[in-house]
Amino acid sequence: MKKVFQSVMCLVLCATLLTSCFTSTHVVGAGGSGETVQTKQWFALWGLVPLNNANSQQLAGGKTDYTVTTTFSFVDMVIGAITGIVSVYPMTVKVKK
Repeated sequence: MKKVFQSVMCLVLCATLLTSCFTSTHVVGAGGSGETVQTKQWFALWGLVPLNNANSQQLAGGKTDYTVTTTFSFVDMVIGAITGIVSVYPMTVKVKK
């Protein structure tokens, strides 16, 4: 029984410590090179249901050339560890105008 418990705890520890961050970048038009605007996109039910709308076109302020970068960073993981109890997770959306 003790060996099974140790194996399960080792698996949980590895699953927690070996999670990674990710970044997704989309270039619209010629891309942005100026000001960067940032907001959080919140999801419920482990990412299945969006709670707010981080609209990149609105964040770009009507510009036709901008870059959208969506990240799930270490800070988002820390916030998600706290809010994950109720299955709510954040993601950061940055728009460079």
